[in-house]
Amino acid sequence: MARVAKLHDDEVEIDSALVERLVAEQFPDWAGLPARVVERSGTDNVTFRVGDELAVRLPRTERTQGQVEMDLTWMPRLAPYLPLAIPSPIALGEPGAGYPFSWGVYRWLPGSPFSSELADPVSVARELAGFVRSLREIDTTGAPVPDDDPFSRGTPLAPRDGMFREALDELREYFDTGLLLAAWEESLAADTWDGTPAWIHGDLMSGNVLVADGKLSAVIDFGTARAADPAGDVMAAWFLFEGESRKVYRESLEIDRDTWVRARGWVLSLEIIAIPYYRDRRPNAIPEGQTFIADVLSDFTAR
Repeated sequence: MARVAKLHDDEVEIDSALVERLVAEQFPDWAGLPARVVERSGTDNVTFRVGDELAVRLPRTERTQGQVEMDLTWMPRLAPYLPLAIPSPIALGEPGAGYPFSWGVYRWLPGSPFSSELADPVSVARELAGFVRSLREIDTTGAPVPDDDPFSRGTPLAPRDGMFREALDELREYFDTGLLLAAWEESLAADTWDGTPAWIHGDLMSGNVLVADGKLSAVIDFGTARAADPAGDVMAAWFLFEGESRKVYRESLEIDRDTWVRARGWVLSLEIIAIPYYRDRRPNAIPEGQTFIADVLSDFTAR
């Protein structure tokens, strides 16, 4: 029985036996299929591969509910306009077997999590930029919009300022706080955006961008998708690319300097705020964070 390691204090117990019970009770046609946890599951939902053709996603906490319902509404509308596969939800599960939230059954999308060790990362950068441009062009009528949650992507950075400084204060012995604050304040100064909201994915990190045979095969986990500031998808420049591929991704998106600087601020804040939160659950949180932050700051210090 594969029990899922908890990432949050308020997280419910989830394991493969629970998933198999839920499926058997609510969808008898799929009863008996083995459930295997996907190691690179996200922080909001846990994903299991069920049999060969299905995936089941379950919210970890009460506050992360609702993605399946949103996917059922929006994935079929977005998919025809996008050049890569995206999640295809096929059923909504109800609370049961001791599990308190709704959950979803999806078609399994083949591919492995994105790796920077690709044969042609520059070509992949152009390909992902094309996906982002296609997503931006889709009509946003009725689309979800960011709420007041400071973690809602594609929103102003200013509401995150207090959290950023508090987290950085906890990490003084590990980071150059003066340099980080200088970069952060430059992003805050670029934080005025009054353009037309566009669809963003909002979470283009390695676990959500799948690769097969050296090419992009799918983009998954649209839990942060909104009509918002396009800077929300510029963050992939740092999360996925480096060197020439990062440059090509930026150029292919045809963004202005302020959008680039806002996106960099979001990347810095996501990482710095996350490290204290996860460091007791992820032993390598600090050294990995130091390497990543140094790379992000190289863009700031190079000028």
